Amino acid sequence: MEPVIQKERIWEIDFLRGLLIPGMILIHIVYDAVYLYGFAQWQYPAWYMLLQYNYGGLFVLVSGISVTLGSHCVARGLRVFAAGMLCTAVTAAMYGLGLADRGVIIYFGVLHCIGVCMLLWQPLQRLRVWVLVVLGVGLAAAGQILRYQVFDFPWLVILGFVFPGFSSSDYFPLMPNLGYFLLGAALGRTLYRKKRSLLPHAPVNSLPIRFFTFCGRHSLLIYLLHQPVLSGIFEGIVLLRKL
Repeated sequence: MEPVIQKERIWEIDFLRGLLIPGMILIHIVYDAVYLYGFAQWQYPAWYMLLQYNYGGLFVLVSGISVTLGSHCVARGLRVFAAGMLCTAVTAAMYGLGLADRGVIIYFGVLHCIGVCMLLWQPLQRLRVWVLVVLGVGLAAAGQILRYQVFDFPWLVILGFVFPGFSSSDYFPLMPNLGYFLLGAALGRTLYRKKRSLLPHAPVNSLPIRFFTFCGRHSLLIYLLHQPVLSGIFEGIVLLRKL
C-alpha cells in the first residue's frame, strides 16, 4: 500500500491502488458493525468470505509492481512495517482496555506483510523474472493449502502456520502473500521495463481518475486513519442509542 516513489509517477498504479480502497473500507465497516459492535447479525455469504480472504492480496500484488518502479525499498519497508506495529499496539490496547476480545489484536496484518515483502525484495530483486513467477506461484499455492490446516506450534504464524484458537482481525501471512508480491514484481519487471505509463494518453485530469490516483498516492495514510474514523462513527451511534 506504500505509494510509488519516483520522479515520474505512473498514474495507473496509483489509480489501481486507489480503486481498491473503497472495497477495503467496506470490508472493515462490515467487520466493525457485525463483529466489534454487534449492530447486525449477518452470516457471511461465500462471496463475501472469498472477497475478504483475497481482497488484500490485490494490495500486495500492486505493491509488488510498485517496488520495481521505485527505490529505497528497505527504508520504505521499514516505514510500512512500523505503521503495522502501530496497528498492533492500538489493537492490543483495545483488548487491554476491554473494548474488544483478544481476536481484535493484529499480529501480522497487511502492513506488516507488505513491509517484510519490501525488505525481502532487497535480495530477491536479483532473481530473473521466470524465477519470480515460479517462486510466486509456489508460495501462493502453499498459502492456499495452509489456510485449511492447523498446527501445534505457534512460532511460524507469520509464514501461515496457524495454531488452534488463533484469531486476528487482520492476518496476512507470507504464504500466500509473498507469492502475490513476487508475481506483482514479475509484472512490474515485464510491463514496466521502461518505467513509463502504459496509458499515456488517458484523461488523467478527469475527476474520477484524479480522485482515485490521489487516494492511491496517500493509501498508507488513508489506511491508518480510516479505522479510527469508523470507530468514532460507531461509538457515536452507541452514544445516540443510549440517549
